[in-house]
Amino acid sequence: MTAWTFLTHHAHVLLEVAKNQDATVSEIAAGIGISTRSAVSILNDLEVAGYLERERRGRRNHYVLHPELPLRHPSNATHSVDELIRALSDLR
Repeated sequence: MTAWTFLTHHAHVLLEVAKNQDATVSEIAAGIGISTRSAVSILNDLEVAGYLERERRGRRNHYVLHPELPLRHPSNATHSVDELIRALSDLR
């Protein structure tokens, strides 16, 4: 039986960043169970797509989410990132 999950790594990275906007890439990767290199690639994807911004604070990054943006798949586009975060976390 192959292992699979309902959410992509992109969704998991968004949820990790929502939990801690000052998390290091290593912390994000460890929280999801992916490589640091994969986490960097996903963070880059999310930044290019406008779902987050990186702000440099000293030697670390701070992430600013844009939770008002819609989910990317056409069948989910009527829902926002914030709805995903609220549904799958205890942050708000």
